[in-house]
Amino acid sequence: MEIVPFNHSNIDQLTKLIIALWPECKFDQEYANCVRILESDKECYFLAKNHDQYIAFIYLNLRSDYVEGANTSPVGYIEGIYVQPDFRKQGVAKKLIARAEEWCREKGASFLASDTEIDNSGSIAFHQQMGFEVTNRIVTFIKELK
Repeated sequence: MEIVPFNHSNIDQLTKLIIALWPECKFDQEYANCVRILESDKECYFLAKNHDQYIAFIYLNLRSDYVEGANTSPVGYIEGIYVQPDFRKQGVAKKLIARAEEWCREKGASFLASDTEIDNSGSIAFHQQMGFEVTNRIVTFIKELK
């Protein structure tokens, strides 16, 4: 298994993995977003490849706005991470995070941050196993004004 950057040749496979993580998204929109990110120096994807099959990805962003718990900027931010079910619990996500940490350091970031839903105990446990610390727990609200 190897960790590879995404490029024009693997955008289709990456987009399929994105849709697996976020099924409410549309393939064409996510594909176009990936093409845009190819030209970005503040966003990137890395993929895990097992033989000829792409099995996982991590989506990173450099945030310059406030990030809970960080006292410097920019902060590397995990916007999404996904491993196909058959390949989970085999160290794939750990390798993706290690590559993410390298990318963040290369970009001048001193922190790598992430978030998850407050009731996603599996994701919370995963983040803590990867060395992340909880910095805050919040519930957000909105009211539509009519």
